[in-house]
Amino acid sequence: MAGNKKHLLLLFDRPQEPCFMEKGPQRTVTPDYATDIPQIVSKFSSNAQETVSVNAVSTPSLGDILELKREENFSLFIPKHRKIAGRLIDIFLGVRNVDELLSVAIYARERVNPYLFNYSYSVALLHRPDTQDLDIPSIARYFPDKYVDSQVFSQARAVANIVPEESRTWKKKHRVAYFREDIGINLHHWHWHLVYPFEAARSVVDKNRRGELFYYMHEQIMARYNFERFSNNLKRVERFIDWDNPIKEAYFPKLDSLVASRSWPPRVANQRWQNLRREVDQIQVDIDDMKRWRDRIVDAIHAGVAKDANNRDVPLTENEGIDILGNMVESSILSPNRAFYGDLHNMGHVVTSYVHDPDHRHLESFGVIGDSTTAMRDPFFYRWHAYVDDIFQKFKETLPRYTVARLDYPGVTITDVQIQTEGGQKNVFQTFWQQSDMDLSRGMDFQPRGSVFVRFTHLQHSPFTYTINVNNEGKANRMGTCRIFLAPKFDEKGTPWMFRDQKNMFIELDKFRVTMKSGRNVITRRSTQSSVTIPFERTYRDLDTNRPQGGDQLAQFNFCGCGWPHNMLIPKGTAEGLQCELFVMISNYDDDRINQTIEGQCNDADSYCGIKDKLYPDRRSMGYPFDRMPRDGVQTLQQFLTRNMRVADVTIRFTNRTLRPKSGN
Repeated sequence: MAGNKKHLLLLFDRPQEPCFMEKGPQRTVTPDYATDIPQIVSKFSSNAQETVSVNAVSTPSLGDILELKREENFSLFIPKHRKIAGRLIDIFLGVRNVDELLSVAIYARERVNPYLFNYSYSVALLHRPDTQDLDIPSIARYFPDKYVDSQVFSQARAVANIVPEESRTWKKKHRVAYFREDIGINLHHWHWHLVYPFEAARSVVDKNRRGELFYYMHEQIMARYNFERFSNNLKRVERFIDWDNPIKEAYFPKLDSLVASRSWPPRVANQRWQNLRREVDQIQVDIDDMKRWRDRIVDAIHAGVAKDANNRDVPLTENEGIDILGNMVESSILSPNRAFYGDLHNMGHVVTSYVHDPDHRHLESFGVIGDSTTAMRDPFFYRWHAYVDDIFQKFKETLPRYTVARLDYPGVTITDVQIQTEGGQKNVFQTFWQQSDMDLSRGMDFQPRGSVFVRFTHLQHSPFTYTINVNNEGKANRMGTCRIFLAPKFDEKGTPWMFRDQKNMFIELDKFRVTMKSGRNVITRRSTQSSVTIPFERTYRDLDTNRPQGGDQLAQFNFCGCGWPHNMLIPKGTAEGLQCELFVMISNYDDDRINQTIEGQCNDADSYCGIKDKLYPDRRSMGYPFDRMPRDGVQTLQQFLTRNMRVADVTIRFTNRTLRPKSGN
């Protein structure tokens, strides 16, 4: 049969196996038109339920894309790797139609590094107009070695070869570290970089407020991580400020790379950043280079002006400056002067990832912090991003402070705020452990077909509902934006916060439009409606059994895979109850409004991910009203409040119980 659009997804299945081997639930085979050993093809496709014919096309020149060998690892942070990824993305984007894309993709898949192919192919499918309605599969199902301890796979292979196919559902209890090594959080980081690549055609990279979103998404990760540290009686993470000092943290990932056929290298305690001289990766970077980049960026912040490649001024304005700065720091191809401001954020990842072998004398590859799919596992990720976030905060300190007039919504007063947990107490969030199953079989190459499940334990919270009482003193209906944030009530010493410090601890829980009639209003909102998160089922979706209603016609679903996992919306808290402050604000929608139509668009996690092919759905600065230094005279949160804001004392109470999987597997 001829190929159709859904067959493009078969190329994700069992990434190291040739295309002529069975793929997907229909045991489909998609022969490589360049394969010249028909007896091998016939042997491995004899049980296929369908065969997709592939058109012969003029094959593209892959050139330096092939310099990354199939058995090597791939990293977006390495300049050489992201350059060739950008080239491969452009090849896939330039193909005229779906039939030709299938042919070209099969040709590339059989020759290109599997990790590189998966990333570039995913980005292309997500951005091509004729493939945007396809469901990009979770990378955890196809490269489970990035998320699951190595001991799982040897046992899984044994079971897969012994147990009959019809009953092969092996399970392994596997508790990941509940935040850093949470599968859903790491999948969010991976999917965000699919939606917002920093190296490809400009039409793919240049999205509305992309640099600002890089800042805000990572700033929120840092606030959330510090919240978790408070939940475990730890102080806020210490930023890596002195680059000549040793890194005191060790990290042993205990992961094996199934494609690269080697373990991820560990980092022992007290190793130091060193100059990189890795010819194989085309990397030659001195720590002094990074210091120069840092100083130039900070100088631009203080001057309020960056310089482009032609030495022209690029003003870092109040509204657009953070977007420009985000692209400079990351850095993306949108940086006004990449040669001058360098590659600070990415090289921080790279230098750390090679700290064990900076000159390649031991022929070692990079550590987990050098891969966007695994970087959040490493505790040093948070020390580095604490430093990066501090650069952004330096810029925010230069901006005009919000006056009462810019915060207030005259005539709108919030009189009461509370949350009610299902089956629980008022103003008490309840957290606990939840077990879930995930099928790894599509990432286990050259193994018998059939399900192989891993059971992992992750943080979960009980559903809850916000109730917000608002008085509209006007005689007509008014519209507003309801903004909900949460922060610890006390610092690590148990003392009340200074607002200038607490503002950086607030995590966004929700943001939504409200209509208020004249007089008293009661606004209710379910936790599952959060603008930050995506449903648990979408984070871990199985495209065969959890395909959304509408199937292949449901556009935007792959974009909808970007979002914080809903099970991680609420921090863990403590057994005795972590005291927190729930902040609610209703701002004037006339000042927030973006005039665009978003019906039918994926927008349930727009706070971190925006809306596909649309403007960011909020005119305010991301993080408003906590993204600026406080106005004169404001020392505490209570002094910061205007009448359209309200704070409620709430508690996060953790219960050390574990719920079984809903699936019953």
